[in-house]
Amino acid sequence: MSVKEATKAAPAPMRAAPEPPRTTKRHRAWDEVPRWQIYLPLSIYLVFTVIPFYWILLFSLRPAGSTSLVPWPMTFDHFEKVWTERSFGTYFQNSVLVGLATLLMTTLVALAGGYALARFNFKIKRAFMLALLCSQFVPGALLLVPLFEIFAELRMINSLGSVIIAETVFQLPLSMILISNFIKNVPYSLEEAAWVDGCNRMTAFRIVVLPLLRPGLIAVGSFAFVHSWNHFLFALMFLNNQEKQTIPVGLNTLMGADSVDLGALAAGGIIAAVPVVIVFAFIQKWLITGFSAGAVKG
Repeated sequence: MSVKEATKAAPAPMRAAPEPPRTTKRHRAWDEVPRWQIYLPLSIYLVFTVIPFYWILLFSLRPAGSTSLVPWPMTFDHFEKVWTERSFGTYFQNSVLVGLATLLMTTLVALAGGYALARFNFKIKRAFMLALLCSQFVPGALLLVPLFEIFAELRMINSLGSVIIAETVFQLPLSMILISNFIKNVPYSLEEAAWVDGCNRMTAFRIVVLPLLRPGLIAVGSFAFVHSWNHFLFALMFLNNQEKQTIPVGLNTLMGADSVDLGALAAGGIIAAVPVVIVFAFIQKWLITGFSAGAVKG
């Protein structure tokens, strides 16, 4: 046998198995930064955020004339004074009525308008969307004169209805844009499937689409409630009777020209802040989901 034939007859050498690819761990910027460089600025920001709230709570709970940095002995005289003598009980009821009515009207009108913008095409759709966006740059003070003239003609001055309508008009553009973007994220095929099953458009919207809009509706409604609760300008201009005033205007009455009752003012601020804190504590999960979904174009 020749060398050439022997080489052909010899078994081929076994090749080594390929090495598995080395996995390189990617280090994020978060892993490379020391944790103290993150927590220290956040802690400083937290201190500057908490101190004003503690200062308000301190003035509202410590006795008048006290200079202690701890609210002890604790007293609720300031709360009793603003609730009874300064008519904050009436202001609170009026603010609740205005806030709930604004929430309901804004949500219903924005839901109808947002559905039309999301599901229908019409000639002036782009111009209408542009007008909604541009209206966000108009300050509320510019609307005072035309709204006052309209409400005066309708004899609605010194009525809570005027404040409710003004707050609803001011909240509608942003609410309509948010809800329309949220509806765009709901697949249109779900409504078509409901139509095939025999539902009309209204029934399909109520059964299929509306349950999926709960985070968006909660976000829009809570934003409208909080804004109407804290808004000062419309209530000041359209309401003359003290029995019709809201909490922001009531807080303004606690500041006199020569002196300010800090204890009563702090107690009024606590009363004004507690409902908003409670609302956000219960709806924060749906609020974040609603605003993040409404901000994304479908």
